[in-house]
Amino acid sequence: MSDATAFTVPEPREVTLRALVLGVLIGAVMGVANVYLGLFAGMTVSASIPAAVISMGILRGMLSHGTIQENNIVQTIASAGESLAAGIIFTMPALVITGIWTDFDFWVVTLVAMTGGLLGVLFMIPLRKPMIVDDDELVYPEGVACAKVLEAGERGGSSIAMVFTALGIGALIKVLISAFGVLSGALHGVFAAGKARFFLGLDAAPALIGVGFIVGLNIGVLVFLGGLISWALAGPFMIATGFGGLDVADPGLEGAVKTNLRFLGVGAMVVGGLWSILMIRNGIVAGLRETISGYKRSLPGGQSVPRTEQDMERRWILLLVAATMLVILALYHHLTGDILESTLATVLMTISSFFFVAVAAYIVGLVGSSNSPVSGMTICSVLFTSAFIALFGYSGDTAILVTLGVAGVVCCATCTSGDVCQDLKTGSLVQATPYRQQWVEVLGVITASFVMQPVLKLLHEGYGISTDAHLPLELQGKALEAPQAGLFASLMNGFFGDAELPWDLIAAGCGIGLVIILIDQLVLKPRRSKFRMHVMPLAVGMYLPFGLTAAIFVGGFLSWIASRGPAPSEAKRSGLERGTLIASGLIAGEAIAGVLIAIPKAREIVLPTLLGPGALQTGLTALAVALVAAWLVLSSRPKAA
Repeated sequence: MSDATAFTVPEPREVTLRALVLGVLIGAVMGVANVYLGLFAGMTVSASIPAAVISMGILRGMLSHGTIQENNIVQTIASAGESLAAGIIFTMPALVITGIWTDFDFWVVTLVAMTGGLLGVLFMIPLRKPMIVDDDELVYPEGVACAKVLEAGERGGSSIAMVFTALGIGALIKVLISAFGVLSGALHGVFAAGKARFFLGLDAAPALIGVGFIVGLNIGVLVFLGGLISWALAGPFMIATGFGGLDVADPGLEGAVKTNLRFLGVGAMVVGGLWSILMIRNGIVAGLRETISGYKRSLPGGQSVPRTEQDMERRWILLLVAATMLVILALYHHLTGDILESTLATVLMTISSFFFVAVAAYIVGLVGSSNSPVSGMTICSVLFTSAFIALFGYSGDTAILVTLGVAGVVCCATCTSGDVCQDLKTGSLVQATPYRQQWVEVLGVITASFVMQPVLKLLHEGYGISTDAHLPLELQGKALEAPQAGLFASLMNGFFGDAELPWDLIAAGCGIGLVIILIDQLVLKPRRSKFRMHVMPLAVGMYLPFGLTAAIFVGGFLSWIASRGPAPSEAKRSGLERGTLIASGLIAGEAIAGVLIAIPKAREIVLPTLLGPGALQTGLTALAVALVAAWLVLSSRPKAA
């Protein structure tokens, strides 16, 4: 794989069979967890640090040996599953929500994930040296954090126990809620004030509290604020005024309000996406400049370079890119049956992927993967593709298929490239071999892509995706929200379908987004406030049910409480790291249990209800949420010296 000459210094144990197997298995688990979490709450979490901790616990704890480079290979492979899940859940469920698909096509979903992920890896390779090694402005925070966790490998034993304990608790609560009815899924109520109705509450979901803890108080407050705007202001106003024919006596009033409120979130998301691109315009230019210079620098070959600077050979990059594009062309031709349209879609996909990979690589270096505006970039990709598809005279289901097919590949490429940046940064700090990491990223993408469709299919059969009327009656009101996919479905039906978009609500959402931007730029930014009004998380909060936003806020509030006090910053950082591991375990546990519970549901096996609604169930639910919250805070508090 490399032309470099041999060195006399022995190379560290790095790519081993056990590392490959462990990485693939953890990647599959984290991919499953993030598909569920993304459909449930519209967010995913990084797999790198949990995978590194689990790897250290197994290789160093159970097997008593394993190098830091070997553990790095495990987390590199495992993180591919998480990044693909984010790309897939944003786009592919929209085809089901629009009614074009009644189920998820295995090869379409798998190949969209695989090809998008491969382009994200391959387009990033020439950028490694100019952007990750040479550019001091780009810090890649998650990559640095993961390297620190790997370097502190002696703590792996206690950390792995913490993760698995949290995983078990998250799974147990999910089973008690969704399988046996011992606990309620939410603590909620309807409050009346004249003609207005307020649908407020808190979802009893450890995964959502874990998400809030990881994203922190600022994002948690913004998501919650978005929920308040929709459910405490706009919703009651619609009911009181009879907006859209809403009838206060209608038993399906909450569902009708939710349907209308979604479009407020759509408008705010569109503004947030465009604003995100505008704000990173310098990053776009810099990313493209780095891409071009990176390819130029990669052309000379043949010289010997140190092991820690060796990238995948150019011939393999070109061969894999060419093969990937041929597969994409064949995939689009399968979807459309039109060679001209499939060729156009392939060209649009290549341009968009190359562009947004460069942008994502630059942005995650500045603000990290968690804060990268992937939704905004995907929205822009959808708008860009839709304009060209409409320009060529295509419409209807075919146009929706092509647009979402392009958006799916672009979104997977964008998410994967951001993840690859962090992995390669970690590798550079722990003296890993770049080309080996790049090859195992390819392996991770290929293996994880085969997990996506079975999990989507199982969750759709067990819970339903979206609350559209075409779902069976027993699934309505219990379905997974799939917020980003619902957004894209709404846009597609409005652009190419028969649906009439409520432009007044979308315009109102755009107006809210603009107001938030003005407050942030004119009030908070000049004062250098630590709290900033970012549009995208607020827009997601406007789109989600209120109970989800409240639970995410609770998690963010708990992380703030845990970090308070006079303890040294290093002790606080260590405490929050423990909390992040617990939160990751809660998320993974609930998600895995949710997928497993979907199996009997999909096969129409009736599970016994042990308790059911009532005061006792409500009390036990409140107690369970309180205990999880207390454990999370107490475990995250700085330890005394």
